[in-house]
Amino acid sequence: MSSRYQALIFDLDGTLLDTLNDLAEAANRTLADFGLPVHPVEAYRTFVGDGLLTLIDRIIPMDRCAPEDLVRYMARFQEIYIKNWDDTSRPYPGILEMLDQLRQSGLRMAVLSNKPHAFTQLCVDRFFGADLFEQVYGEREGVPKKPDPAGALAIAAEMGLSPEQILYVGDTATDMQTGRDAGMDTVGVLWGFRGRLELETHGAGLIVARPAEITAYVTAIT
Repeated sequence: MSSRYQALIFDLDGTLLDTLNDLAEAANRTLADFGLPVHPVEAYRTFVGDGLLTLIDRIIPMDRCAPEDLVRYMARFQEIYIKNWDDTSRPYPGILEMLDQLRQSGLRMAVLSNKPHAFTQLCVDRFFGADLFEQVYGEREGVPKKPDPAGALAIAAEMGLSPEQILYVGDTATDMQTGRDAGMDTVGVLWGFRGRLELETHGAGLIVARPAEITAYVTAIT
């Protein structure tokens, strides 16, 4: 295949999968279990996206942020989330069709998420199968989480591609910074957890409202 782009790296939550309700449910049940106030589901659009520790830190009262407390909250969240992670989570409309068209066009694909690695793999296997993406990475020990570009650059190296050959797709400022700092062109999606202003402010190279626009953009320059 002759194209400016040989591969795409996708964020997971808010980009490929609508996981908001399940994440909010697990987080609010965690809070309730410790007698802490819960939050509206919509508030989680700004809470999620930067890893589990950051999520927990954002949702608990400031006077309950001792390190030992955070460890207990994180453990409880994971106990709950392992049971409800796919209750309502689903691919956004048009995502499966987009991925199939990209694969048929010969493009290679990977997933890079700040979700814990084990949960990232569970989600991808459940909704997309084990063979669609060449690499699937969540937050894991020894690799800085996004927006540090290390994870994206590691995927590029494993693919044997330069950053310029990869298009990075996500829905948050964290994703745009990750792609930009890795030397990759970026696409910001409007169906996810944040909005146009955040994507524009943080340098999205292209902003799309529908998954099909990604396919059209990539294939137009093939």
